[in-house]
Amino acid sequence: MGGPDRMLSASPNWYCSRASDAAGSLFGFAARNCICLLHINPQEPGLYGELAGHTDRVSSFAFSHFSGQTHLCASSSDDGTVKVWDTQTKSIVTEHKLHRSTISALHWSPAVKDLLVSGDEKGILVCFWYNRNDSQQFFPEPRTIFCLSCSPHKEDIVAVGYKDGMIVLIDISRRGEVVHRLRGHEDEIHCLEWCPHPQEREQKQDEDTEEEINKTNGEFLSEPENNRFYLASGSKDQTIRIWCTSTGKGVTTLKMPYLKRRGGGVDSGVKERLWLTVHWPQGRPTQILSSCFGGELLLWDLAKSGKQKWTLLGTSDGQNHSRIVFNLCSLVTEEGSELLLSTSMDREVKCWDLSSLSCCWSLASLGGFVYSLAFSPVATGCLAVGVGDSMIRVWNTLSVVNAYDVKTLWQGIRSKVTALAWHPTKETSLAFGTEDGKVGIFEVFLSKPPQISSTYHKKTVYSLCWGPPLPPVSFGADGDRPPYSLYSCGGEGIIYQHNPWKLNAESCDINKLIRDTNNIKHKLPVHTELSWRHDLQHLAVGNEDGTIEVFRAPGLQLICTIQQHHKLVNALRWHHNHSQDPDMSFLLASGSNNAAVFVHNLKGPLESLSDAPLTITEPYRNLLGHTAKITSLSWSPHHDARLVSASYDGTAQVWDVLQEEPLSNYRGHKGRLLSIHWSPVELDQVWTGADDFCLHNWSVSKQQHSRPPKGKKSLDLEKKRNLQPKLKPKKKKKMEPSKQEMTAGDLPGGEDDRHGALQNGMSDQEEEQAAPPQEPVDRVTLEVILPEPAQTHCQPTSPTMPAVEKSSPSIFNKSGPVRKDQTKDRSDLHSKKKKARSLLPISTGKDHLSKEEQHRDCVKLVTAICAKDVQEGPQAHSEDSMHLGLYRDRAALYRLMEEEGKAHLESGHPELQHEIMLWKGDLKGTLQLAVERGELTDQLVALSPMAGYKVWLWTVESFVKQLCFQEQYVKAASHLLSINKVYEAVQLLLGNHLYREAIALAKARLPASDPIHRELYTSWAAVLEKDGHYALAAKCYLGSSSPYDAAKVLAKKGDLPSLRTAAEVALIAGEKDLAASFAIRCAQELVEAKNFVGASEALQRHHSLLGQRLVFCTSELLYTHLEDKMPVDWGPQIPPNFHEWEDTGRKESFITKVISLWQRECGVGSMDLFTEAYKQLSASEIPPTTVNTNPKQLLLQLAHEITMSSLSHQLENWLEAALPLLRILSRCHQAGHFTLMQEISRLLFPNGCEDLKAMVSPENIEKRESGTACDNVGAFLAYIRMYELWWEGSEQPTVYKQTGTEVNTDCLHEETGDVMEAEQNTTPGLCDFEVLLSELHAAYQSAQREIAEVQAALREMIQLHQRTRQNQDSSLELEQEPELNLSPSQDKSFNAETNVSAGPSPVSLAELMKKLSAVNHKLAEFPEFLKALPFPDVMESCLVLLHFPPALLPPVIRAKALALLLSHSSGSADHRKAAKKFLPSPE
Repeated sequence: MGGPDRMLSASPNWYCSRASDAAGSLFGFAARNCICLLHINPQEPGLYGELAGHTDRVSSFAFSHFSGQTHLCASSSDDGTVKVWDTQTKSIVTEHKLHRSTISALHWSPAVKDLLVSGDEKGILVCFWYNRNDSQQFFPEPRTIFCLSCSPHKEDIVAVGYKDGMIVLIDISRRGEVVHRLRGHEDEIHCLEWCPHPQEREQKQDEDTEEEINKTNGEFLSEPENNRFYLASGSKDQTIRIWCTSTGKGVTTLKMPYLKRRGGGVDSGVKERLWLTVHWPQGRPTQILSSCFGGELLLWDLAKSGKQKWTLLGTSDGQNHSRIVFNLCSLVTEEGSELLLSTSMDREVKCWDLSSLSCCWSLASLGGFVYSLAFSPVATGCLAVGVGDSMIRVWNTLSVVNAYDVKTLWQGIRSKVTALAWHPTKETSLAFGTEDGKVGIFEVFLSKPPQISSTYHKKTVYSLCWGPPLPPVSFGADGDRPPYSLYSCGGEGIIYQHNPWKLNAESCDINKLIRDTNNIKHKLPVHTELSWRHDLQHLAVGNEDGTIEVFRAPGLQLICTIQQHHKLVNALRWHHNHSQDPDMSFLLASGSNNAAVFVHNLKGPLESLSDAPLTITEPYRNLLGHTAKITSLSWSPHHDARLVSASYDGTAQVWDVLQEEPLSNYRGHKGRLLSIHWSPVELDQVWTGADDFCLHNWSVSKQQHSRPPKGKKSLDLEKKRNLQPKLKPKKKKKMEPSKQEMTAGDLPGGEDDRHGALQNGMSDQEEEQAAPPQEPVDRVTLEVILPEPAQTHCQPTSPTMPAVEKSSPSIFNKSGPVRKDQTKDRSDLHSKKKKARSLLPISTGKDHLSKEEQHRDCVKLVTAICAKDVQEGPQAHSEDSMHLGLYRDRAALYRLMEEEGKAHLESGHPELQHEIMLWKGDLKGTLQLAVERGELTDQLVALSPMAGYKVWLWTVESFVKQLCFQEQYVKAASHLLSINKVYEAVQLLLGNHLYREAIALAKARLPASDPIHRELYTSWAAVLEKDGHYALAAKCYLGSSSPYDAAKVLAKKGDLPSLRTAAEVALIAGEKDLAASFAIRCAQELVEAKNFVGASEALQRHHSLLGQRLVFCTSELLYTHLEDKMPVDWGPQIPPNFHEWEDTGRKESFITKVISLWQRECGVGSMDLFTEAYKQLSASEIPPTTVNTNPKQLLLQLAHEITMSSLSHQLENWLEAALPLLRILSRCHQAGHFTLMQEISRLLFPNGCEDLKAMVSPENIEKRESGTACDNVGAFLAYIRMYELWWEGSEQPTVYKQTGTEVNTDCLHEETGDVMEAEQNTTPGLCDFEVLLSELHAAYQSAQREIAEVQAALREMIQLHQRTRQNQDSSLELEQEPELNLSPSQDKSFNAETNVSAGPSPVSLAELMKKLSAVNHKLAEFPEFLKALPFPDVMESCLVLLHFPPALLPPVIRAKALALLLSHSSGSADHRKAAKKFLPSPE
């Protein structure tokens, strides 16, 4: 009861990740500091109400989607509060103020009934359980939160999107512990949306088919957590990514398509204005809805194959939004229709049918104050609305198909629309006036730009009216004279007459006609309002001084002047002419700033034929009740003498004029009313517009109140009118701030979006700027107008911006009522400025002496002037006559000036003393004094050339020193330039670390060949390099023509982009070797990131890296074969990037595959290329492999060896072909990866030693080195096979029993004997286990072990000696008695004193050195190939073979193994201990 029947609300807030939501049949969106609620159905929306309570912009809004409580919703605001609402009662349930920074995101958990999660720009996350009023705060990341979304599947998981592109999944049950960090986006995250159904297998990656273990912070997931849940994210980087939140990996990426804008080309800045929102509708697990660049909506089918997975919503042109879309949400109606709702920058809310992908309806909204309303007199029910967002809405209020049938006009306006007027007879012609003084005419139903009058008002256009043509427009012939002229009144107080047929012609000022007709010589009042009577013969004009003048056409003869208002007249309206009483048509209603409505009966003056104008001082009716100024009036076209008024008090009042009684009062607006119009069709309907960005349509009979709310102002006004019929002039009081007036410019946001001035769809429409122009509400010569708030948006503030103080309930600044009648001349304004200090204060101060003292001064002065011939006595120079020097001779004036200068200096104004000295002509003295006191100014320096060239140079140099002391180095350098000291200026800037300015100055003023350029660049580069700014340092090196240094400094950071750029810079500069080194590092980084394609591309341009290209190609093939066995930790978030190789299906060796791959991918097939690649790889050094070698590096080392072997094989270099194979097995053995060595041996030698024999030519086997290398490879193969047989035997049950006695193993021996026999039959002699039992290698390895033991003993001896000396030194410092001396042995030399006990008996240093010398001599006798070629440990092999069951091991091999153990185990304590079981015990 009492609310609006229909309304156009404020536009949905911009740049918010979740500013709208839908639940049940309700749809809500945040509009400024309120939430607008609509009833949704496929035919048209219905107004449900508003949720008002926030004092600042609403940044987020969300419904509760929990079953049974969809009537609850929550909102967050820039006022720092989070509120929970009940939509049934439209009241607040609860709220909290836990955030200390601007809240940027909010979501109601769909899995927890009472959980609200909100995040702010400081990165703080607040979980609030409103039922129990409990809360928790988390700080997962020090980043700005842009959006968040609670999981509908796991009640403790929350996804948070940040400004820098990071997405974090946190577990609130574990105190906000981070579960996964989803990296992939490069810019701010605009929206996060969960898949409504879990375990959707359509989005699984190929690798997901393999068994994998999901871990969360190192713990195995339980069975329910192994379900797959998907999350969609939209980012400013123009991509949508689908994530598997169970594994933290990206599933797929959707790139935004560039769609051609309808009606024009693609805007160049459209990429920068993208806001990418996504929505995952219920019941559609494989379909996602998203926004696009120009306002289009796309439906993505994730299960669809091919590149174009999207479908465009909208079946025809004009259905889509014309600007970017910010929010999407969906609901299902009771009839089962699935509807999508979208909000956009074009200020429209659209409803879409997802079954047909067509638009059901559009709802317009407003982005500014509603300044003007006008119903068409011809097109019934057609309402024009002038809004502060630079657009006009034309609403067909009688439409049967769509109750919100609104057309928007924007072309050519570009300013706030402050006045409207329909043509009296042409239904398509609509005149408009704007804030910038523009007057134009639209043809509403034609898509054409408006015609603009060539005459602009200097200030805002406040009133428009169609009337009869007046001279000189009426002087034309009937064919050249329009039937109606357009009249406009602007803020400067001038009324123009525009010829609608010739708007490009100059318009006429009617003041000239008024002066000529009425013979007026004085200045005319400033006009503020006009209204033509229906008979088109009488014009009423309101003025700034409160008077109303009525003129008679066509000469505008003044009929009468109404002197009732005493403040500016805002509204004038004539009564309609179709009332039952004809006298009613003579009524004129007026409203002004004095909060009263006066109705005047002008029947007598209008019917009078007297030439003398009348003066009316008493109104026909007084309508009192409003408490603020009147802004608009409208007569009811259905009643006689019924008037409705709009006021700044926020209410609209319906009056019975004849009875002076208030009938109905509307209080539905939340701001000041600016416009009002009674519906010409519906007798009970009134339309009002206000500064709350809303247009309301309400019923007069449904209002609860009959009169405006009483206030102190209305009571005082009524009392004053009863006591004083005639108001006397009174002093103006200081205005109190009105509670109902809020400075609109202080509203958050603004129509300036963060990308600058935006284009409105296909138009040239500009959005209101960041500093919005002032609101044209008041009409005065010196306008004092309020700034209008522009459309709000969520461009999150920087984290360094101060938050809103909690103590302040609102950031709406209170402002006093703006009074348009307080016009002041500019002289009055200037008089308020602070008066400048007098240059002669002593003389000026004496002017305010008493009259007697002034008379005495006159006597003194005349005495001094007349007594010229008399010699002046001492009284002439006395203190009491010093101030009279201004009226005497020059000498006296100089004395006065000297005293004035001293006074200025004592009061701290040396600049005034300088002025006095300059006036005396002592420029040099002034400069010298200023230099001594350090008080030189720009003015003095500018005047110094008057004293001579040398004085000028000296002054400038002194000023430069002064500026350097004040740390104004740039200004000092500029003054050095003025005396042509360029090098000094450059050195000054360089010495104070202003490198950028120094370089700019040097390049601008010095020749390019000057060596100082290089010095400046290198100095700056060194500083930048030290601070870690490598890219800037590289630019400096390039500026100094040193690309070599630029490339080196770029590569210092070592990351992938830096290395790639460094390689490209070096290559362009001709530094091929340097470029190749960076390229190989870049390729290594790419391979470590599993990006083999990128590694190949990085090396492609470098011919000197052909061999490395083959290595990386081989490594990729090797990785694909050993992916399961390769112990490489690539990291969970690195997607692989392999080449797409076709499988030939042929069975071929790995080496053959490698060579074929080289030919296909690298084009290497000729012997010349093989030779060149071999030389390149031979020249490169590979570090040795240890147990600490990174597995990724091990992969590249193995690939290098395989490449060398393959190249040697192709070049038929058999010796070099065998050595890399040996190094491959040796590197795996040295790294401790036996499984890897086993898999590589199977890959290279699937048939064992037969493949080895096939690789190496038989005639080369007999060569010493080649044969030894092949034997060693065979030894490693036998070593691998030995362990395989041992493990196979250990897996058989009951081989040994721990009884201490020998077990009967006949059965086992029989089985294993068969196995061994079969193995011996299949194993060639070259790979027999006997090859492991090499006497020569055993002796060599024993010697190596002996050397190691001696070295260990020496190391222990040295360490023990160092500890002993340290103890001796410390004991000597603390020793107090001479009896405590060192032992005699401690005074001897080191060789003789130290006997270290390494066991039961001590071993001297001499014995150790002797033993070491003997072992080294023994080691030198072994051949060199033993030292160069690796071989398995013979003692280890002997021990393993002896552990075989006797039936599996031939007696010959067993005997040989025992003999080797007996001969060579004495050199190692470990081997002796392990061999005790097999060696005979000493007797």
